[in-house]
Parts: sequence; structure tokens; C-alpha cells
Amino acid sequence: MDYKHITVLVEKYWEGETSLEEEAVLRDFFSTPHAGLPEALQEAAPLFGYFHREAEKVWEAPPVKIVRLSPWRHWMKYAAVIMVAIGIGYALKQHQRREQQVLVALQQQEMNDPQKALDETKRALQLLAKNLHKGTSKMQQLSYFSEATAVVEGKED
Repeated sequence: MDYKHITVLVEKYWEGETSLEEEAVLRDFFSTPHAGLPEALQEAAPLFGYFHREAEKVWEAPPVKIVRLSPWRHWMKYAAVIMVAIGIGYALKQHQRREQQVLVALQQQEMNDPQKALDETKRALQLLAKNLHKGTSKMQQLSYFSEATAVVEGKED
């Protein structure tokens, strides 16, 4: 192989401008010993020789030691999670209880005044009467429709 071409590739390698194919050419060239290499190539020969030897090595994985961990080994983690869950549950329960106490207190406060209680009762009864009136008016319309259907079919009462 032409030493000038290899010298150019080595220079490109030192500049970091070689492609993977050019580096493969360099590894192949330096994988075999050459007599009478120019001095510039003799400096790179040990490096590429090392790369070639390391690429040929077969690395064996170290034996894997299987360690069985007991699920209770880290019991503090589990205890902490349980304590946090209990704390959150307790806080929510206390919040609901406090909220309910406030609502009961407000309702008692409103019902202590007889006028307010009377007004609230009147409003509830008016709402009931209004909804009941809607229902009876719909029933009257249904009754008229039923009578008209009977007349058309010839089934008079």
C-alpha cells in the first residue's frame, strides 16, 4: 500500500477528520508489521496495533452473583409509607369533621331566629307549590289530549 496515502490518513486521524471507513483502513494497515515504515507512521504503529489487539480480545463478563433480598429488609420504607397514609387519612377525617361542625353551627344559628326559620319555611313551601303546579298543569294537558284521542277513536265515556 502507498505510504503517502497512509500518511495522509494518519494526519487526518490526528486532526479528527477521518471517517469510519478510513479508520478501518488504518487499523488494517497497522495490523500487520511493515519493515521500513517512515518515521511519521512508526509513531502511530503502536497505537493502531493496540487498537487491533484490543478489538480481537474476547471480554468475558464477570460471574454474576445473585443476591436475594428479603422484602422485609427495608421495613422502614414500608413503615414510613404506612404512617404517611395514616396521617393523611387522619387529617382528611379531621377536616371533614370540622367542616361538618361549622355547617351545623351555621344552621343552628340561622334556626335560632324564628323569623328566619319562618321565611325559610315559606320559601321551601312556595318552591314545592310551584313545582306541584307545573305537574298539575302538565296533567291537565295530558287529560285534554286523552279526551281528544277518545273522541277521535269513537270511544266516548
